[in-house]
Amino acid sequence: MADAPSSATDRIEVAIARIEAAMAARARATEVLAIRHEALRSRMIEAIAALDDIIAQEDED
Repeated sequence: MADAPSSATDRIEVAIARIEAAMAARARATEVLAIRHEALRSRMIEAIAALDDIIAQEDED
């Protein structure tokens, strides 16, 4: 048990390090999700525009 933190301060520092690592991982995941959301949003805008064009062509016929 030599590797275990020996004092309350050590345990608190270890806990803070774990919390900071979890926060960083969550921030990265949030950033990735935002990037994916924007890509999907752009694709949906393009798809809707294409459908609008098809509908407009059908109305002309």
